[in-house]
Amino acid sequence: MSLDKEMQAALQTFIVESQEMLQTMEDDLLNLEQQEDPAEAIAAIFRAAHTIKGSSGMFGLDHIVAFTHVVENVLDILREGEISVSNALVATLLNCRDHISLLIQNLADGKLTEDDIQTHQGELLLEQLQPYLNQEQPNMTQAAVTQAKVKIEKDTKGTDTALTGNWHLSLRFGKESLRNGMDPLAFISYLSTLGQVVSITTLTEALPQAADMDPETCYLGFEIDLQSDASKEAIEAVFEFVREDSIIHILPPNSLINTYIELIRSLPEDERRLGEILIDSGVLTRQELDAGLQQQQQGLADASVQPIGAILVEAQSVPQPIVDAALEKQKQVKDAKARENQSIRVDAEKLDKLIDLVGELVISCAAANLRAQQIKDTVLLEANEQIIGLVEEVRDSALKLRMVPIGATFNRFQRVVRDVSSEIGKDIALVITGGDTEVDKSVIEQIGDPLMHLVRNSMDHGIETAQLRAERGKPAKGTLKLNAYHESGSIVIEVSDDGGGLNRDKILAKALEKGLVQPGVNLSDKDVYSLIFEPGFSTADQISNLSGRGVGMDVVKQNISALRGTIEINSSAGEGTTIRIHLPLTLAIIDGFLVGIGNSFFVIPQDRIVECVELPVDNLYSDYMDLRGEVLPFIRLGKFFNITREASRRQNIVVVNVGGTKVGLVVDRLLGEFQTVIKPLGKLFEHVQGIGGSTILGSGEVALIVDVQVLVQYYAQREHVAKKSIPQHAYA
Repeated sequence: MSLDKEMQAALQTFIVESQEMLQTMEDDLLNLEQQEDPAEAIAAIFRAAHTIKGSSGMFGLDHIVAFTHVVENVLDILREGEISVSNALVATLLNCRDHISLLIQNLADGKLTEDDIQTHQGELLLEQLQPYLNQEQPNMTQAAVTQAKVKIEKDTKGTDTALTGNWHLSLRFGKESLRNGMDPLAFISYLSTLGQVVSITTLTEALPQAADMDPETCYLGFEIDLQSDASKEAIEAVFEFVREDSIIHILPPNSLINTYIELIRSLPEDERRLGEILIDSGVLTRQELDAGLQQQQQGLADASVQPIGAILVEAQSVPQPIVDAALEKQKQVKDAKARENQSIRVDAEKLDKLIDLVGELVISCAAANLRAQQIKDTVLLEANEQIIGLVEEVRDSALKLRMVPIGATFNRFQRVVRDVSSEIGKDIALVITGGDTEVDKSVIEQIGDPLMHLVRNSMDHGIETAQLRAERGKPAKGTLKLNAYHESGSIVIEVSDDGGGLNRDKILAKALEKGLVQPGVNLSDKDVYSLIFEPGFSTADQISNLSGRGVGMDVVKQNISALRGTIEINSSAGEGTTIRIHLPLTLAIIDGFLVGIGNSFFVIPQDRIVECVELPVDNLYSDYMDLRGEVLPFIRLGKFFNITREASRRQNIVVVNVGGTKVGLVVDRLLGEFQTVIKPLGKLFEHVQGIGGSTILGSGEVALIVDVQVLVQYYAQREHVAKKSIPQHAYA
């Protein structure tokens, strides 16, 4: 099957929207068992499956329609209360949701059909659904029976007759339907999946002369009779994508004569022509049509042909609070739709391009400001200050466009926790807080894997078995928490559990065994806990599907460092562990502090800086100093990066904070705050430790951005190795 350009664009929209609905579907399924009244969530899940099925039918994706149709049937039975929510049902529906997601992903990869393996997987899932489709009515609860009776009464009371006969559909597709990639025949063809199309009449009255006809404009209308036991909601959903710019009327079987007369009067075609169509299709007899038209003309329609709403209003049978509640609900729906219409979908590549252009604009502003300072033009300096202020606003607005709540990432772990806890035989609940905390999309995309390792590790290593928790006086169900919040221009993500905590002695013994620490060395708890991030380190007694191979936590640390972040651990024996990750809000632009060393320039991230002080003359040749009673070790950046320069009489120290510890960076000159656009380093410089990127100054010179975390760690390791290589008697 091949698709033209317009249909390809429509298909891409379908793929994106289906993926969003499937994610919502998963979230709702995971929360079903915890809800006292899951009716609303079940209805939302049903609507998602129904919409995906209907949209798939319009694109001729029969394999998705066939599979989703069975899932929809089970959800409909669940919605009617004929079966109840259970762990097994939720697990099966989650697997079905995964299969639909796989089929949708195939479309994104350009595969419009499923392969044999996927077909077999689908058949196995459909077999698992069959027991729910074959449930017998006696198993229904009394509430479900009552609910079913209410539905039957609603279906039959509208005309005082059983809901027999055919649905009648009047369709006038919008003129722009074809240009929007919508094929009217595809919608009509899909109706046959809901029942039997008894009759169809094509209306051509709107067709212009051949010379005036536009081949991309839709001029056709349709009058259709459909025999189906589907609900009106299901039939309306077929036309969801063309509802806004089309005229669509759906009349239930055996509707009142007056309803058909109102339909005839509301449509643009000739009344007699439409009347003949209704007579030919068997919806009305000629006598009923003539009588109805005559009644409306004379204004003698009695209460038997009045709309039900009018009867209720006249009889004043509806209490005012119910009317007010209905109006409020209607207003909420209208406001929600208005907000939806205010949102547009933007390609991520376009946002990336915008950020790049804003970055170049920041650099150009810095160049203009430098030139203004050189020529000392007061007017130009003032104008430049205004431009810089506007550019900063543009920068902030552009970055906010890429900011997304981290809650969507957190919610994906509901499924992980459910599956893993079942696999390892533990009862674990996931608690999410701070989900509305926003962070740059580029950070979101790269934080998923590290969080996955930490969550799985907490479940496997941290939280004890139910038996052990009972012995320790804890609830049988363990708790895993994901939390996020903003702090000092960065985002903090916490992964915590109420398990047994880290075993300090066991970690230290393993480190001694592997030679990671030397015997007799006194390490703080923080230093001991950080050993779990060493490559190949594991305290697991046996290898499992989740852990024991010493792979994972070192990768977590590498990934966090690559994001210019830090990671720390707090643990209490018997109470639990909290792993805290600090990340920048964005990876594109940062606020930095510019320093000079000889003819070289460096930028230090401003959120790392505590203060700047002058290096005392007494400490010109030492590696530490007394900072108000506190020992401050420092790193001489000139020596570290092998920068050749004349000795400076006056040097300065930039005091930075690394994991709660202060370290000084010795530089020649302090040049002030600097808004930095980060440019990645080429492969030639990937081996350089302590540098996280580069930027271009207003003068056109290049400044290197210091990765403070990596710099301090690498320096400490290098010094440690150097001291180990010196004979012990040299320290005597």
